[in-house]
Amino acid sequence: MDVLIVEDEEIVARRLQRLVTTILGGRLHSVRVLDTLSDGLAHVGEHPIDLLFLDLDLGGRDGFRMLTEAVAGSFHTIVVSARTDEAIRAFELGVTDFVPKPYTQERLRQAIDRVTRRDSTLRNRLRFLAVRRPGEIRVIPIDSVLEIRGAGDYSELVCADGSTHLHDKTLKTLELVLPARFVRVHRSHIVDLGALERIESAPGSRYFAVLRNGSRVPVSRSRVDALRSRLG
Repeated sequence: MDVLIVEDEEIVARRLQRLVTTILGGRLHSVRVLDTLSDGLAHVGEHPIDLLFLDLDLGGRDGFRMLTEAVAGSFHTIVVSARTDEAIRAFELGVTDFVPKPYTQERLRQAIDRVTRRDSTLRNRLRFLAVRRPGEIRVIPIDSVLEIRGAGDYSELVCADGSTHLHDKTLKTLELVLPARFVRVHRSHIVDLGALERIESAPGSRYFAVLRNGSRVPVSRSRVDALRSRLG
């Protein structure tokens, strides 16, 4: 795992680096510490990372600028900050966790564990997905997303208004932050249960989820019973 820490207090940054190294152990490939937003933004633009630890107050500058760009990236973001009043806003943007300062090693371990497992108590706070557009970051309300399709190393958000948006995260990474009502129905498809009208069967033991916009999304045979159960 390649990790980036953006924190401008040297003592805090080095302690965080030490704890991350201890917790990840052999899973850690590299860890880099930077102390400015500009350096952090430049790094994630040039180097692939798996996990970002971000403070929200860097030399008096608002870390939400980087946070909005970070959550549009392919990696997970964990905020480590004393600005607990901003936790809800951070979760709404799609961070994997918010660790308030001061923190313990165990609390940091819990945050790192959430990178590899689903936790509905945190996921249900997501309100937006940020996507990169030429020259800008666009924020898409999660309630407007009906379906998410796998697109190689990316995902394609399909919205109720017919628009589509390419997201840098894979389906697997998005699953960790999406609200629980978003269900993987196929290796290449996630749907919002609230947009699902019915399940259709077709010759050859094929199944499709029909959404309210008329889309027919393939459903894996191994997932159809679980989907029917979720629908009651």
